Amino acid sequence: PHVRTSARPHVRTWYAVPMIELVALDADDTLWHNEPLYTTTREQFRHLLAKYEPAGVLDDRLSEVELRNLRHFGYGVKGFVLSLIESAIEMTDGRLGTADVSRIIEWGREMLLSPVELLEGVREAAEELAAVYPLILVTKGDLLHQETKLASSGLGHLFKGLEVVSEKDERIYRNLIARHSVQPHRFVMVGNSLRSDILPALEAGAHAVYIPYELSWVHERISPEAMAATMRNARCHQVAQFRELPVLLQRLETTTGAV
Repeated sequence: PHVRTSARPHVRTWYAVPMIELVALDADDTLWHNEPLYTTTREQFRHLLAKYEPAGVLDDRLSEVELRNLRHFGYGVKGFVLSLIESAIEMTDGRLGTADVSRIIEWGREMLLSPVELLEGVREAAEELAAVYPLILVTKGDLLHQETKLASSGLGHLFKGLEVVSEKDERIYRNLIARHSVQPHRFVMVGNSLRSDILPALEAGAHAVYIPYELSWVHERISPEAMAATMRNARCHQVAQFRELPVLLQRLETTTGAV
């Protein structure tokens, strides 16, 4: 993973002895809106391909190509655009015009340049958290784009470090926890994806806080049975909005001691 750290002094206001030693926050659809950009672009893609009368179910084909390409292009806008082009070529039997290829590329450029829109209450809650806990940002995607979004968000000064990883799995979380020299049960991962932010963090022995987002990419979904089992885990917690996170973490410290 790519790691950037800063030497911002840490001040703890709630407790003299830390119970939670490190809080990791997901970025996309946890701190700022992201999935709506993909949803809008997929809708434009459907309209573009309609004139070609493509064969098959477009959404299923696009999802198939996206998942197939993750190991080659990774997560993020650039891989998404390449998958759009590949899907369009396949579904039109090679009839996709160069003007339409250019249009798809332009959609990607617009996504990359789209302004960062923080979720409601994020700025105030993140500032409150940063005054109490060391914060790191842990996200998947393109390094340059994620650095750009963090800088544009105005939240960059709140984080001790930024880690952009190719995947979020148990191994990644175990390595991250070890690298920051914290105990797993004193580490908290916060995010909107059960598959990427919650399940693997729990498997690594950490606490995890699930904050649902209104939209979810198909690749990030898990079965209802897996979701129910996950939510029964004593180290799994849920809040409806990010603004509720400081109160939840304070409650965890006061009710469970060392968490």
